[in-house]
Amino acid sequence: MFGFGALGKFLLRAAILLLPVVLAACAAGDEVKSITFTEDRGVSNQPFPNSFRAEILAFMKTYLNNPAGVREALIAEPVQRTVGGRLRYVVCLRFANRESDGSLREPRERAVLFVDGRLDRVVENPSDICAGATYAAFPELEKMSR
Repeated sequence: MFGFGALGKFLLRAAILLLPVVLAACAAGDEVKSITFTEDRGVSNQPFPNSFRAEILAFMKTYLNNPAGVREALIAEPVQRTVGGRLRYVVCLRFANRESDGSLREPRERAVLFVDGRLDRVVENPSDICAGATYAAFPELEKMSR
């Protein structure tokens, strides 16, 4: 269908096999744990993330093991904060989700960073980033299904 030759098939297989290694290397640092999706160009003047709710919902559907088990979901409106020396829009979330055994976890906080108006990464321990955030209900997160 695509006309891959032997070399093309080899390169495709090599890329597929190396993907977990590359992803593990990204998550192995001792700094703030996060998952990143866009190239951080260090641009200080950031546009407002107009579709932040939709992007967060789409991401959380894949981020959570059981997106149908979310309870006590809260969200803060995007605010500009300096993170890692760069000005970013940050959306803070607080929610409780289900463990694999079905029990409900304690509510936890996440910071979602936006670069160029798009979801860039999720910070798992955002104590300083989300300090003083004002939360409102986020029922769309609780209504997610698998």
